[in-house]
Amino acid sequence: MTFGDHLEELRRRVILGVAVPLPLAFVLFLFAEPIRTAMCAPLFEALRTNDLPVQLQALSPIETLLLDMKLSLIFAVVLSAPWILWQAWMFVRPGLYSHERRFVYLLLPGSGVLTLAGIALLYWVILPLVLAMLVSMSTSGEQIVLGGATEVADARPPATLPLATAHPAVPVPGQVWIKMPEHVLCVAVPETADPDAAVHVLTVPLARGTVVVQQYRLSEYIGFVLMLMTGVAIAFQLPLVILLLGWLDIVRIETLRKQRKYAFFGCAVAAAIVTPPDVLSMLLMWLPLAMLYELGIVLLRLLPAWRVAGLAPPAEPSASGTASARDSAPPPPVASRSSVPRGAAAPETDEGSGRKEPPDAGDEGETP
Repeated sequence: MTFGDHLEELRRRVILGVAVPLPLAFVLFLFAEPIRTAMCAPLFEALRTNDLPVQLQALSPIETLLLDMKLSLIFAVVLSAPWILWQAWMFVRPGLYSHERRFVYLLLPGSGVLTLAGIALLYWVILPLVLAMLVSMSTSGEQIVLGGATEVADARPPATLPLATAHPAVPVPGQVWIKMPEHVLCVAVPETADPDAAVHVLTVPLARGTVVVQQYRLSEYIGFVLMLMTGVAIAFQLPLVILLLGWLDIVRIETLRKQRKYAFFGCAVAAAIVTPPDVLSMLLMWLPLAMLYELGIVLLRLLPAWRVAGLAPPAEPSASGTASARDSAPPPPVASRSSVPRGAAAPETDEGSGRKEPPDAGDEGETP
């Protein structure tokens, strides 16, 4: 193929690669709200546990719209990643040998499995624990103080609001109750002054009185979660990086085992970079990284380069066997001056390099 043919093939693969994510992004935009709610679920649970309003702020009229577009595009690219990688593979595949393709067949699926495992661990284990700890750390300094010598004009007890786990089937205008377990004050209000108008339920979230009011911004929280997902997805490629370095003979299993303590320290530094600045989240990230490092050593032991390529294992020469074979080999024949035919010139030796020069063809008939 000529250079122009390669460019044409590249253009074709790029067009096919973007043919799936773009339509999929429009479809996912219709489901952007459930995706956004699912990403906010760990934070909502942490806020609810600490008796805080389950709310996020949008400081711009178009903030939610832009965020939904961003999420739909990101998830479209993620879901269509197999198709995109397949098009890239079809472009690169003709230039690889069959044994080289076997490495790709192992690396690409392994990368996908490790990425999914890392994101699942982050969403269901690391993120809820980290958010619960961070939110509880900021929930301090309560300001409500009960009791004192305050005089009251009327000794009647304060009004008591009913607690309900569900809204009334037919709310009456002016009816008030507290929705549990969300800790939300609900008030039934008519839409207009007409007594026959429809009744709407307005809500006010109840919060614990604290010095620091925790009101998170929607776009900043989603960006925080996406950053953690990206960092975890990259960090969970550690076994494949170790495997690739071992295949290239850059590192050896013995070296990885000897330098284990330095590798664990590097994992701790990486965990401190990609996680919030607290000890618990760093430990929750460091432990999987240390396990992934050990997994990389195991994979390098089980899947050496010759086995993945489908070749025979390399012969391991023995020092004693090599010496005995060298000693038993017959010595090379040494040409003596007497073996040179009469009438032929003896080969001359270059004193500087020890190289023998062939006799000149014009001296064949001369006698010494």
